[in-house]
Amino acid sequence: MPVFLLNSDDTFFPNVDMAEKSGLLAVGGDLSEARLLAAYCSGIFPWFQEDQDFFWYAPNPRFVLFPNELKVHKSMRSIFNQQKFRVTLDTCFEQVMRNCANTPRSPYDGTWITDDFVEGYRNLHEKGLAHSVEVWQDDELVGGLYGVSIGKIFFGESMFAQVTNASKTGFITLVRALEKMGFILIDCQVETVHLGSLGARGIPRKQFQEYLAKNAYYKTLIGKWRFSEDGGIECIEIPAE
Repeated sequence: MPVFLLNSDDTFFPNVDMAEKSGLLAVGGDLSEARLLAAYCSGIFPWFQEDQDFFWYAPNPRFVLFPNELKVHKSMRSIFNQQKFRVTLDTCFEQVMRNCANTPRSPYDGTWITDDFVEGYRNLHEKGLAHSVEVWQDDELVGGLYGVSIGKIFFGESMFAQVTNASKTGFITLVRALEKMGFILIDCQVETVHLGSLGARGIPRKQFQEYLAKNAYYKTLIGKWRFSEDGGIECIEIPAE
């Protein structure tokens, strides 16, 4: 399959079925709000940057977690019972991204979260479309994750942990909240042992695209997020400019 060179003047993406076996579909473009939203709604995400070129992927299978399939093992239930961590939403988005960027990603040398990625997703966060989960031990940020929310799908991007079980605590808390809000799935993109242990699994790309088509009919929860008293999510609307 050919790898497509994106036109910088529009947000067109080729059909995901034209992706290479690795999932690589296109190169180029930018991380503007319009392009990022077009990508996620099409089942595509940016993964790497080489010089000024961004690499866009649509893997097959797609690794996802259905909220009702979340696995919380006995050891994690003990962590929650001890209230070892405190979890918040959208209190320090860029700091979470920077911590994710500083986390080694074997077998890769360095990080794919460049300053351009931070700027692009920070812009989405400021528009109320990208969100962070923060995990605190006392007053220290020890774990977290971030991603993009469109309709009833949360597109997870990256996570970090500086203390054992911190990122799992944040992820489990988020999934439980999203389930209360009627979310249909969490996109984990590609397989990892960490997320697989929590119940994520691969589905055919065609099936993932069907979920995306269904998702287009749901309203997006736009704004700054916080946990509600019942464990769901409340949204603080961002004032219009």
